[in-house]
Amino acid sequence: MSLTLAIRIFEVLLGWSLLLQTLEYLRVQSLDRVAVWPILQQEIPTRPAWIKFCLNKLFQPRPYKALLGLRLALAIALMLGHIGLIGALLLFLIAMLLLLRWRGAFNGGSDFMTLVAITGLLLAHIVGSLTDSPLGWRAGLWYISLQTISSYFVSGWVKLMRPEWRSGRAMTLFLDTGVYGPLPAKSIFRNPTVARICSWSFTVWEGCFPIALLDVRLAWMFCAVAALFHFLVFVFFGLNRFFWAWTATFPAVLYCSGAKW
Repeated sequence: MSLTLAIRIFEVLLGWSLLLQTLEYLRVQSLDRVAVWPILQQEIPTRPAWIKFCLNKLFQPRPYKALLGLRLALAIALMLGHIGLIGALLLFLIAMLLLLRWRGAFNGGSDFMTLVAITGLLLAHIVGSLTDSPLGWRAGLWYISLQTISSYFVSGWVKLMRPEWRSGRAMTLFLDTGVYGPLPAKSIFRNPTVARICSWSFTVWEGCFPIALLDVRLAWMFCAVAALFHFLVFVFFGLNRFFWAWTATFPAVLYCSGAKW
C-alpha cells in the first residue's frame, strides 16, 4: 500500500470512527443518569484549584455540547482530508478531556486505540512541520502500527497464560454475557471441543500478530481476521466502537508491512 493511499484511508476511517463516537456522546446525555459530571468531579484532585474550576466550567451542558460539536466538525474535516497540525492538536486535547470526563475510558479498549490513532495523527503533523510531510506520516503510521500490533500480541499471550482460555471455558463464559443473553443450551459454542478450538485459534492469531510486518500478504491476512473478530465482537456484545477504532489503524499496519526496511 502506497503512503498516499494509506494516509487517505486512515483519515477517512479515523474520521468516521470519531464521527460515530461523537454522535454517541451526544446521544448518551439524554440517557445517562449515573456517570454525570457532578458525581464524577468528586474524583478530580482539589489542587491545583484552577484545573477543577476549568473542568467544572467546560463540562457544563452547553460548553460540553459545544466541545462535542467541535469534535464532530473536526471528524468531518479529517474525512475530507482538511486536518492540519492545529486540527490534530485539537483532536488530541479533546480526547484527553473526554478521558477526564469519563474516568479514563468511556468504552474501554476502543478509547485507547482511538487515542493511539489520534496521537499518530498528531505525531505525523508535528514531525512533518519540522521536517517534511512524508517523513512525518511515516513516523505517525509506524507509531500506530506498532501500538496496534502490540495490543494484539499482549492480548494473545495473556490468554495463553490463563488456564480458562487454554481450556476454552472462558470463550463460553464470555459469550454467555452477550447482548442477546446466555447462549442456547444446544449452542455449538457450548461444545468443549469447539470452544477450545475457537479459543486457541484467536489466542495464536493474536500472539503471532507481529509477523504481519514481515510481508504485506501476511498483513492483509491478519487484518482480515482482525476485522472479522471485531465484527463478531460487535454482533455478540454490541461493541461497535471496537470495530471502527481498530479498523482505522489497519492502513498503518498494511503500509508498514510493505515498507522497505
